[in-house]
Amino acid sequence: MSEKSVLLRGQIQKQRAVITPGCHDALSAKVIERCGFEAVQISGFGIAGCLLGKPDVGLMRTKEVLDLTWNVVQAVDIPVVADAGAGAGSAVNAAWVTERLINMGAGGMNIEDQLFPKRCGHRTGKEVISAEEMIGKVRACSDVRNRQDADFVISACTDSHASFGLDEAVRRCNLYLDAGADLVSINAIGSRDDIERAVDAVDGPLSINLMDGVTGVNTELVPIRELVAMGIAQVSIPVASIMVAHRALTDFFNALKASPTGVLPGETNWLTNFDEFTGFVGLDEYRAMEDKYLPNESTQLD
Repeated sequence: MSEKSVLLRGQIQKQRAVITPGCHDALSAKVIERCGFEAVQISGFGIAGCLLGKPDVGLMRTKEVLDLTWNVVQAVDIPVVADAGAGAGSAVNAAWVTERLINMGAGGMNIEDQLFPKRCGHRTGKEVISAEEMIGKVRACSDVRNRQDADFVISACTDSHASFGLDEAVRRCNLYLDAGADLVSINAIGSRDDIERAVDAVDGPLSINLMDGVTGVNTELVPIRELVAMGIAQVSIPVASIMVAHRALTDFFNALKASPTGVLPGETNWLTNFDEFTGFVGLDEYRAMEDKYLPNESTQLD
């Protein structure tokens, strides 16, 4: 049993729309934690952009995703929801991924009913597997959970809404809950009315994705207090960190390139203070370890 999975399960069971931002690496996860959020999830869209500079179209290898997940889990004390994508293949592959995620201390995972390899849940060109095949994946993952960490949260996400409508998406959510999922999500659900219908029709905790300014994210931006009143369990903001990072980097380097002197004297508003950043990543702790364990001559600066 993991303390982080216990925390995450408690958050979900309260159905109070706990906000779970997406991160794309360990640094963005630490920032999210420092800003006071109770949980963080790993964005497949974000890590594809971060590690490969490519879109989320199934190019990431499972080992790359697991390695990054390990780094994120070790970097923060809040629960981490991993991105299992389409489960790396069949139900057997999904079970293996679940074992790895539990062993590294993740609090839970998202798994989707897309055809493997998957695409970003809010883009076109998605294909879903049969409900029966996804049920097998959820059962396989839940069997691993029940053996290794009963509090590990399995979030089953359906992409069937875009092609087959809300009724089919709700039907699948209930099937996945019956198969052992703890939380379900309908990717690209639309209006407030649809959200309310889904909450009423789904027989368990429901998560939704919210994000403004992202083409293809069609979910109405309902205030969190209203989502709490509806009974939404979790609000995912999946691609925020990578989008914010891209904008900040682009704006800074455009300004630097446009500067007639090639520098930006006095424009410190672009940057985190050096001492602030090194404090954030824990340099002082490593300096203390050097002073404690290394010979004095090896730690002296010129």
